[in-house]
Amino acid sequence: MNQTTSAETDAASEPGIFELLDVQKVYQVARRNGLLGRRKQDLKALDGVRLKVAKGASIALVGESGSGKSTLLRVLLGLTEPSDGLALYRGRPIAEARAAGPDFAREVAMIYQDARGSLNPRMSVGALVAEPLRHFGICPEEEIPARVEALLARVGLAKEAVQRYPAGLSGGQVRRVAIARALASNPSVLVADEAVSGLDVSTQAQLLNLLRRLQREMGLTLLFITHDLGVASYLCEEIAIMYLGRIVETGPTNAVLSAPAHPYARALRIAAPEFFAPITEPLPGEIPSPLDLPRGCRFAGRCVFAREECRHDDPVLARAQAGRSVACLFPLGA
Repeated sequence: MNQTTSAETDAASEPGIFELLDVQKVYQVARRNGLLGRRKQDLKALDGVRLKVAKGASIALVGESGSGKSTLLRVLLGLTEPSDGLALYRGRPIAEARAAGPDFAREVAMIYQDARGSLNPRMSVGALVAEPLRHFGICPEEEIPARVEALLARVGLAKEAVQRYPAGLSGGQVRRVAIARALASNPSVLVADEAVSGLDVSTQAQLLNLLRRLQREMGLTLLFITHDLGVASYLCEEIAIMYLGRIVETGPTNAVLSAPAHPYARALRIAAPEFFAPITEPLPGEIPSPLDLPRGCRFAGRCVFAREECRHDDPVLARAQAGRSVACLFPLGA
């Protein structure tokens, strides 16, 4: 029987910056059905997701393509509403927080995976970083040039970059501009979607160091979406692992990666050379289609530890150890 300390109980009772309570997101898609033509079918992109992001936390959201990370991100940003369940920001429904005024848009800043595509190619770097300063009325007009230079300096760009355009910047420089633009609104939450993917190792390391320093200096709440366990372990103190629309394990990053309780988390760790080499047990098969969900545990068909019960009983995310939760009928190490 798990024991919970009073400190853990207090932490669990405090409202998070973000909190998802049994969130579902169902899309209706058209699917061909032989001679009967096309018919609509439910696609469960998210299915009963529970997640709490505490103030000042740094949490990595990890999973394969098709696991539901992008849909979860859209729910957190208020770009799509859940089909069921509650998605809260500071204790209020996210849709309500967005509709109440500009505070949500100012406080929650986004760094997109396609950083270059997120920047208007016809605007100079100075104009791009100045835009949120004007939009949110962060400072008087006469202070904007100095504020822009300060923001660029903070992310490691010289003031000469003010006159340059995105097309003339390297991949690393474009990411730094995107970070400076995100910081311009004085956010309390920074959401980054694969913010260092596609870059060489040295540039990745520089940007990860930058993000970690900014998160600590500014007290930011950081939600980092990635498929790279090395990046997750270096940057984030907590991790949430997704599989086929559900979160299957959460907890302190080092604890989860050093001794994963869910077989899928273990498989991801084995597939990452920096954690376990050589790869002796590659993850078999591919993630199933959300249009044809398997019965029982959704990972059972790829799990080397699956038992007969796993193919019939559907596990729920439950407390496994102090600070950790896992959705598995037979957690590893239990």
